[in-house]
Amino acid sequence: MRKIRYWSVTHAGALLRIYRTLEWGMIKLDPLWRRLGYARIEKPLTSVETVIKQTLFDCKMCGQCVLSQTGMACPMNCPKQVRNGPCGGVRGNGHCEVNPEMRCVWMEAIRGAENMPQPSALHNTQQPLNHARQGQSSWIMTIKKRSADREST
Repeated sequence: MRKIRYWSVTHAGALLRIYRTLEWGMIKLDPLWRRLGYARIEKPLTSVETVIKQTLFDCKMCGQCVLSQTGMACPMNCPKQVRNGPCGGVRGNGHCEVNPEMRCVWMEAIRGAENMPQPSALHNTQQPLNHARQGQSSWIMTIKKRSADREST
């Protein structure tokens, strides 16, 4: 699983472009999603999101995805679940103090951000994790938020 996760970081720019295209399409379909009802589409969409994200990013489905801001490295893969940068225990070789055979998720995030076409959002402070969203679709939350933002402008 780690090899695919590291591959995703290496190809963060391409994956971000794919994600932005899919996000645009999902937002365009917002009227359809509303007619069908977000509650009705949540389960099938979450299933698709889970398969894709677990395969590419070893995603833990926290429901508050920040992959596009963290170089396509999921901070939930950190054994300490640190969401705002590396802890003080990163080894000199960039590996994790808790799991020494694993590279630090945040060292990977920095590498992934360097592979992205736009300025990194790594310095943005992430909100504390809302554990009530665990297992829910972050895609639906994003679609609703972006659609609401578009309507208000």
